[in-house]
Amino acid sequence: MALARHLDAAQRVVVFTGAGISTESGIPDFRSPGGVWSKMKPIMFQDFVASPGVRREAWTRVFNKTAGWTGAKPNAGHSAVAALAIAGKVSAIITQNVDNLHQDSGAPLDKVIELHGNATYAKCLDCSQRHELDDLQLPYERGEEIVCTYCAGLLKTATISFGQSMPEAEMMRATEESRACDLFLVLGSSLVVFPAAGLPIEAKRHGAKLIIVNREPTDLDDYADLVLNEEIGPLLTETLTLLK
Repeated sequence: MALARHLDAAQRVVVFTGAGISTESGIPDFRSPGGVWSKMKPIMFQDFVASPGVRREAWTRVFNKTAGWTGAKPNAGHSAVAALAIAGKVSAIITQNVDNLHQDSGAPLDKVIELHGNATYAKCLDCSQRHELDDLQLPYERGEEIVCTYCAGLLKTATISFGQSMPEAEMMRATEESRACDLFLVLGSSLVVFPAAGLPIEAKRHGAKLIIVNREPTDLDDYADLVLNEEIGPLLTETLTLLK
């Protein structure tokens, strides 16, 4: 199998994951027909900050699990990526997903780089203190403004919302890892959301092989060394059995 041969030859692999790896766990994607944004309008970051009513709507979506991003279980794809990371084959797992499934699958926490944040907890917009969602349920049910217990700043889920700046440290680290790898493996990303979609190009420019595994074609297919339009979980499960 070509994927196994490329992985076997590589010394430093970066795995880049998008919604396609998590749809196999039942999590809806963002942009396709029937996806999250076809069912509800995204909340802009500026509107969240400016309007108590918008914040209330955002928290209602969180506690009603409207988006469906939390509560799922890792699938075979996540488990295979975790196994490769634990074995030292994968130096970084760069993800556009906010579902925490790479961490839940047992991947080393220090190897997971979240470009779009995490929907399973909240952060203060002022002091960046982490808050668990379970601790915010009661204030929400009381109809209270949900604020930081440390500095009284506004709390928001730790996702990167539309209009919110990308996390500088994570983007810098992801760029460095992409430039240092010898194989960049895309799993389940349509590669249309920038600046994240520029990372495969960075890797390729710095000499890495580029492999894209996605159910649908992407704009970077012609740029890749190998394209596989297959289901991620079954493909990676088989691939692991073929590695030396």
